[in-house]
Amino acid sequence: MNTSYAIGLDIGGTHITAAVINKTEMKVMELSLYKESFDSNLPVNQVIAIWKKVINTAIENSKVENITGIAVCMPGPFDYEKGICWIKDQSKYEHFYGLNVRELLLESLKFPNDFPVLFENDAVCFGKGEVFKQQENLSKKVMAVTLGTGLGACFIDKGVSISTGNQVPTDGEIYNLVYKEGIAEDYVSVRGLLSHYKTLSGFTLKNGLELYNLAKNGDQQAVKVFETMGEDLAEVVIPWIKNFSAEHIIIGGKIANASDLFLSTFNKTVKESGLETQVSISTDNEIAALLGAVSFLRD
Repeated sequence: MNTSYAIGLDIGGTHITAAVINKTEMKVMELSLYKESFDSNLPVNQVIAIWKKVINTAIENSKVENITGIAVCMPGPFDYEKGICWIKDQSKYEHFYGLNVRELLLESLKFPNDFPVLFENDAVCFGKGEVFKQQENLSKKVMAVTLGTGLGACFIDKGVSISTGNQVPTDGEIYNLVYKEGIAEDYVSVRGLLSHYKTLSGFTLKNGLELYNLAKNGDQQAVKVFETMGEDLAEVVIPWIKNFSAEHIIIGGKIANASDLFLSTFNKTVKESGLETQVSISTDNEIAALLGAVSFLRD
C-alpha cells in the first residue's frame, strides 16, 4: 500500500499547531510537530503569514514531499463545508468574519485551487482523535469537551460524530446553551474565568496562565474561580450526558491543563446528579485534534 501524507492543523484563538500525518498509519511524522502562539485579532495578512510559516516549517521538518491534503480544526461558528469564517464578538479572529479561509490558505501556500482542504470543528476533531488514541472508545458513546478561549463539544457514537437529532443539542454545540445570565461560554472559557476573577478581586488579568499561577500560589479567589468553573461545566453538560447516554466524558483544551483545580468540583457535581459516567482528561490535546482532523480525509 502506498503511504500518503496530509497536513494536520489545529487552529485556536491563541495558537496554531501543525504536523505532517502519515494517513496510512494515522501517525504524526517525527519532528514535524510545530506550534506558535499568536494574537488572532491581528490583521488578516499577518495571521495568514504566521500560519504559512508554521505549515512550511512542519513540512520542511518532516522531509515529506508528497502532501495530498490539509485538514484543519477550527473553532466555530464556521461554515466547514465552504471554509468561511463566521466568528464574531468572541475576542478572536475579529477581522476574519465572512472571509473564505480555504482560499486564503491556498493562496498563501501557492497550492492549486483544487488542492484538498477540509475544515472541521475543533472539538469534533479532538473527540475523533481521542477515539483513535483509545480504541475501546470505538464501542462507546463518548462526549468530548474542549475548554479554552471558547467552549467546544462533540458527541461520538461508536466512532461516528453525531450533530443532529434529539439526543444532542443543535449542531452538537454547547457553547451557546442558555446558562445563568447568558450562555455557557460566558462562564466556561478563559474569558469566563477572568471575568469571574475580576468580579471577586477587582483585578484585571491578561490571560488564563496568570490566573492559573495565582491559584497554584495559593490565591484563594483564583482557586474559587476554577472550582466554580468545574461546577458550571458540570451543570451545562449533565442534561446532555443523560440525553446522549454518554458512557465516557473526555475533557481537553488549554484549560484542561488546570484540571487539578476544577476536576474535583466537576466530578462532585456530576456524581450528585446521579450519574456514574467515566471522566478523563486528555494529556495531548493537540495530537488528538490533528489525528481527528486528518481522519476526516480518510472517511
